[in-house]
Amino acid sequence: MLAGCGAGTCQVIVTTPMEMLKIQLQDAGRIAAQKKLMAAQAQLSSAPGTAGPAVETRTTATQITRELLRSKGIAGLYKGLGATLLRDVPFSIVYFPLFANLNKLGQKDPNAKAPFYVSFLSGCVAGSTAAVAVNPCDVIKTRLQSLQRGVNEDTYSGILDCTKKIWQKEGPMAFLKGAYCRALVIAPLFGIAQVVYFIGIAEFLLGMLPRHRA
Repeated sequence: MLAGCGAGTCQVIVTTPMEMLKIQLQDAGRIAAQKKLMAAQAQLSSAPGTAGPAVETRTTATQITRELLRSKGIAGLYKGLGATLLRDVPFSIVYFPLFANLNKLGQKDPNAKAPFYVSFLSGCVAGSTAAVAVNPCDVIKTRLQSLQRGVNEDTYSGILDCTKKIWQKEGPMAFLKGAYCRALVIAPLFGIAQVVYFIGIAEFLLGMLPRHRA
């Protein structure tokens, strides 16, 4: 569990900026569609010919990165870091011990590796279980990292404020939104990763590297 905690912390430091950009790109299409709808409604309500067509601009990851670095510095790419830690560290704490124990059930001999299909199934079960368990933290993280807000959407000052507003306005089931889809993504991801690791592909590739003589 401590090893999983350390692994989750290291992962968050590396992947948080990419998670941040991913969420902004996913939000860009939703916000753009909402603005387009509002512009069309405004055009219909105004006199004919008084408003021209809205010009659509495509948001890119490079544009978002530059804007965040210009306005908030490197800290802008780490917005929602606390919520990301709250998701990924418990995920790793749940995942690694659960996988190890499930994989051990398929070992006929304590000194032999489990069959590859046992490692795959153990990775799938452990990954999907951990994903569902920390899904409330994933919902909070996503809300906090969304920089653009649509009409009538809440803004949040932190983890506790976000949790309180979601609970009050959307109910407890809102914290499980996307849990099914997240489990479907995580299960094969970690199943394949464990198979690749446990059949020794990494060790084989490392063994092919030239060794320096002492």
